[in-house]
Amino acid sequence: MKARIVFLPGDGIGPEVLDEARLVLNEIERAFGHSFEIVEGEIGVRAITNSGDPLPDTTRDLCMSGDAVMLGAVGGPTGTSYNGRRPEAGLLDLRTLLGNYANLRPVVAPEALAGHSPLRPELIRGVDLLVVRELLGGIYFGKPSDTIDGVARDTEVYSEHEVRRIAVTAFTTARLRRKKVTSVDKANVLESSRMWREVTTEVGKEYPDVELEHQLVDSCAMLLITQPTRYDVMVMENTFGDILSDEAAVLAASLGMLPSASLAGLPGNDSKGKPRKVRGLYEPSHGTAPDIVGTGKANPIGTILSAAFMLQYSFGLVEEANAVNAAVNGVIEAGHRTADIAARGAGFSTTDHLTDLILDRL
Repeated sequence: MKARIVFLPGDGIGPEVLDEARLVLNEIERAFGHSFEIVEGEIGVRAITNSGDPLPDTTRDLCMSGDAVMLGAVGGPTGTSYNGRRPEAGLLDLRTLLGNYANLRPVVAPEALAGHSPLRPELIRGVDLLVVRELLGGIYFGKPSDTIDGVARDTEVYSEHEVRRIAVTAFTTARLRRKKVTSVDKANVLESSRMWREVTTEVGKEYPDVELEHQLVDSCAMLLITQPTRYDVMVMENTFGDILSDEAAVLAASLGMLPSASLAGLPGNDSKGKPRKVRGLYEPSHGTAPDIVGTGKANPIGTILSAAFMLQYSFGLVEEANAVNAAVNGVIEAGHRTADIAARGAGFSTTDHLTDLILDRL
């Protein structure tokens, strides 16, 4: 098959890890006879520097011309603006442009890394959960959002339609897993959360084979660490999903291990049982990590697994995605580690060396 993939390297370690994903895609091309045209655009700090816009029109047009988009990372030091523009705004605008309302973040604790998490191994063994985060609503997008006369305002806004479609994504996905959905909210305080709980409950009635439980976000934050194996699919609004999915990274030993897919439709199979192709934005869950740029310490696994997501969800290439996943798992099981998952004081594989090991297995 032929596909056009838009690469947005972005900032910090984004270009480094995206280069490693490119090598993996090149190997998939060779091994399976596909043709991937990879084109690059600017986003974030570099885009502001060159054009004054964190998501310039040239990048917008490029993204709309592609079959899928892969992102490295976006942002500078926390709270930093450049020429009055915040680089992170480019990512929010990109998600809106592509209509990617569903963010999927799987968290799996590999047995080989059970001793590398700060949690006791017996707590994380068997962890296999999926955070389904609503991506286009909530306080990140609500208006008004401003600071006037020393008073700052951000607004939490959700419609029933937005809640319903992300709930449908969660329940549909749960049917392909262990048939349990945990909906996370703050219904004891927030009106938007009370509506979220009502709509999610209504959608749950359409999936009688899937168990639904509701949890308040504060108690969920505790249980996610103390009882992580209780979770299968977790669905939540934008801000809660951002925070809890990063918290869950400790279960997988490092944020650098986690991929993500942001989709404008439902993954799964069509009426003929073939993988449904959806337009997506694929990126690692980690940030720009400016402190390790150029050191060889960046973990490319989250980005490489995001490429596997793309192969499956946007192109329907399940065998190829499985091959990438198997290669990554094989390298981890063989004991190879980047700096973030290496034992204290132990040696580690550099970014490009770990990718070479994955390529060898492919």
